[in-house]
Amino acid sequence: MSTPTPKAAPPTVFEQQREELVREIAVGMEQVLQNINRLNRNLESIIAVGNEFGSVEALWSQFENFMGRPRDEVEESGSRPKDEHHDDGDSETHEK
Repeated sequence: MSTPTPKAAPPTVFEQQREELVREIAVGMEQVLQNINRLNRNLESIIAVGNEFGSVEALWSQFENFMGRPRDEVEESGSRPKDEHHDDGDSETHEK
């Protein structure tokens, strides 16, 4: 003899709404994941482009540091600004 199995009751309105909301949440989470992945790829591209300018930034930084040094410090290092003239005895002077 077999025992009768209870038939599954149809889902209630609450269960139907819950399932629909769970589906919507799953779709929304999938979209969020796709957008985060797209953002991550874009950020990686931006960082890669920024890294290409590292050597240029270092060169400009050296230039800025050099130009920002006081004049006496520049003279001590052996470099002279172009606008400063020194008489080293190389030029001839004529007296009348």
